[in-house]
Amino acid sequence: MSEAPQPTTAAEKQSSARVLPALILAMLSFSVVQTAVVPILPSLAKELDVSGSSITWLMTANLLSAAVLTPLLGRFGDLRGRKPMLLISLAGLVAGSALAVSTHSFTWLVVARVLQGAGGGVLPLAISIVRDELPKQKVTGGVAAISASMGVGSGLGLVATGLLLEHWSYKSIFWMGLVFGLIAVALVALRVPTDPVTDKDGGADPLGALTLAGWLSALLVAVSQGNTWGWTSTRTLGLFAVAAVVALIWGFIEVKVAHPLVDMKMMSRPAVAFTNLAGLLIGFGMYGSFMVISNFAQTPEKLAHYGFTATVLHAGVMLLPSALGSMVAAPLGALLIARRGPRLPLVLGGVLGAVAMAYLALRHSHEGDIYLSSAIFGLGIGLAFSAMPAYINGAVPVEQSGIANGMNAVLRTVGGAIGTAVMAAILTGDTMKLPIPVSLPTLDAYRHAFWTAAVVCVVAGAVPFLIRTVKPVTSVTVGNRTAAPTPGHEPVKTDA
Repeated sequence: MSEAPQPTTAAEKQSSARVLPALILAMLSFSVVQTAVVPILPSLAKELDVSGSSITWLMTANLLSAAVLTPLLGRFGDLRGRKPMLLISLAGLVAGSALAVSTHSFTWLVVARVLQGAGGGVLPLAISIVRDELPKQKVTGGVAAISASMGVGSGLGLVATGLLLEHWSYKSIFWMGLVFGLIAVALVALRVPTDPVTDKDGGADPLGALTLAGWLSALLVAVSQGNTWGWTSTRTLGLFAVAAVVALIWGFIEVKVAHPLVDMKMMSRPAVAFTNLAGLLIGFGMYGSFMVISNFAQTPEKLAHYGFTATVLHAGVMLLPSALGSMVAAPLGALLIARRGPRLPLVLGGVLGAVAMAYLALRHSHEGDIYLSSAIFGLGIGLAFSAMPAYINGAVPVEQSGIANGMNAVLRTVGGAIGTAVMAAILTGDTMKLPIPVSLPTLDAYRHAFWTAAVVCVVAGAVPFLIRTVKPVTSVTVGNRTAAPTPGHEPVKTDA
């Protein structure tokens, strides 16, 4: 018989009301900034007088920076305190936004996007702070809200970009990131207490950090530039080979050193390993689908006989239901996790994502089709994002929470890079012949892209069935106290 829930004290309510909004805004700040440039890359290429292949570095640089810095900031948060690292993460986002506002140079804009990538550390650090600071009964809901905020911010970023460009220049997008970032820094500094949970017995692993950065960099550059360079080109294949070799070296180092950056035993636990696989697949589906839907909506209907000739703003509004769906998913996911464990929302996330993409593959002639599928897809993504930290937090001790969730965030980013590359390859591989020098994908190419996303989401929904049990995590000594697992920390139910 389950124990009756304990009443929430006034102090606990005050703690939740102070801390959680600051963390959610921090997460929204990064996710908005990360996706805001996606719909304007072609216009930025003209504005900055660079080629279409070069302008993609504005996304590649950001993805690469986020992938490398997210686990490092997460681990340093475990070692030295989550709040200081969270402020550093947000400071990178603010500095990058300020630089982007002040420059007209493409090179410096790429540097700005690298700095903004430091905001990727917000996700694992915020989840760890929730584990530390919120009352036990609020942890699951808090983690779900922060995780779902990633999907919410991505959708809102696309809408905000279109709205700003209707009235101002592209600089306004980076002004938005700067304002969001400054507000987030102020709220975190004032509302988030200094966290007591640090891994004081741990140590630095510079060689592990260097090799992790090495193989992630090689992999993401190869994936992001494969369509431009050619998938069988010497540069692309060479980078894939470098990524594989350096990844093996990294794994060997992490097994041998006394204080690894990433505990490979922790990473090999089924609840962690399969959740990371699901994260990679969900990232593939989310980023790839956003790109395909945005392109489809903006296709000139008179030329292609499909699409809606949408402006950037109109295309963003079509994706707005995905943000609303993710908002609904946060409390719904928390409720499902509390009652049935994280398997059900993660399975539902994959299934709903597949349903949305399959629907678009079959029906796409009316704007209502886009709005409906976007809402279903956003709900699915939000449920999946809320479930993944619950699986991981139930399988790792508190002092490894930052790095464990950080690696999950990295694999979502890697999945997103792979997803956008694969979708772009599908669309550019089947184009129609037009009497003007414009290349447009055929309708069949879009159908194939939608079906591909649907299949990936189905696989993501099946992965949780490979997780049979979550082994209990042991209590850890932090300073002079023992941090015992709590709801959201303890083994979670996996039977859906």
